[in-house]
Amino acid sequence: MYNIALEIRSKDWLYILLIGVVFGTLLSSLGYGLLQYPIVDGAIFGFILGFNITLFSLLFISNMNKRILPRVDEVFWLPAAMLFSFLSGFLGTYLGVYLALFLNLEMMPGFVEKDLEVAIAIGILTYVVGALLYRFVKLRNEKDLVDYEFVQSRLKSLERQLNPHFLFNALNSIAELIHHNPEKAEMAVLKVSSFLRNTMKESALLSLEEEIRNVKDYVELENIRFSGKIILHLPQKLFYWQVPKFSLQLLVENAIKHGFKDTSKNLNIWIELDQNNNSIYISNDGETMRSNKFGVGLSNLKQRLKLLCKGSIKSIQDDKKVKFCITLGNCNEDTNS
Repeated sequence: MYNIALEIRSKDWLYILLIGVVFGTLLSSLGYGLLQYPIVDGAIFGFILGFNITLFSLLFISNMNKRILPRVDEVFWLPAAMLFSFLSGFLGTYLGVYLALFLNLEMMPGFVEKDLEVAIAIGILTYVVGALLYRFVKLRNEKDLVDYEFVQSRLKSLERQLNPHFLFNALNSIAELIHHNPEKAEMAVLKVSSFLRNTMKESALLSLEEEIRNVKDYVELENIRFSGKIILHLPQKLFYWQVPKFSLQLLVENAIKHGFKDTSKNLNIWIELDQNNNSIYISNDGETMRSNKFGVGLSNLKQRLKLLCKGSIKSIQDDKKVKFCITLGNCNEDTNS
């Protein structure tokens, strides 16, 4: 059973260690100074105390969160947290005192003569501080989870916009074929079925190889309607990149839709890779763009690139070609990372 309240990250422990050591060092130095004991000994003792308490907290609370609490009812979580937090402060204090004595540090009498009472008091204080940190970590984790689920919901919404976009175009193509070439229409239906089967994965990212395969299937489907006049030029070597699903297919579809005005000529579409800049260029020799503004499909792709890859897309003006450039960042489906 997973509960977000139990997730304490390595970075959290690093901060807790830093806070514990700094707080212990400063507080102990202040106490030693006020009581006219050696401040250096107080600083060293405070450092040891803060480090030991944090170390016991890491051992006890991490194991409790991973191995104990997930297996018991939530009604026992608070008593268990209180016990282990107290033990962290209690044992950390005892160990700190004996290490200080071993190092011959000058100790205030209270830590030696009333070590049990002091350890109990610090154990209670550790629990109070731990409870505050627990609330902070839980609220932070809940916020991260809400942000993550919002992004995932947004991605699913964007993908749902893409599937009908492609499907409507394909069905329109098939509708045109039905009356004058039923055999091609039947072939187109099979191609649509095959294409959709290959792309109906839950993953929002595909390998570049998979996305190129989808593009080839899509162009074959369109070539049924355009009698093989769409010529796809692919790179010789593919890299182990991940790209948002339907990203290249969308740009190829866009090239056919807007660039293929004169169907008496061939339409060449190039997909080129730039490994140095993690960029993909998609260009065609069809009709030039009349506007640089992105429509629904391209705006959709721009958002998915930003969410999934911290990437971008831009159009490049060229006298001979219509060209788009996709720049990939670190693609990761865990959008909270």
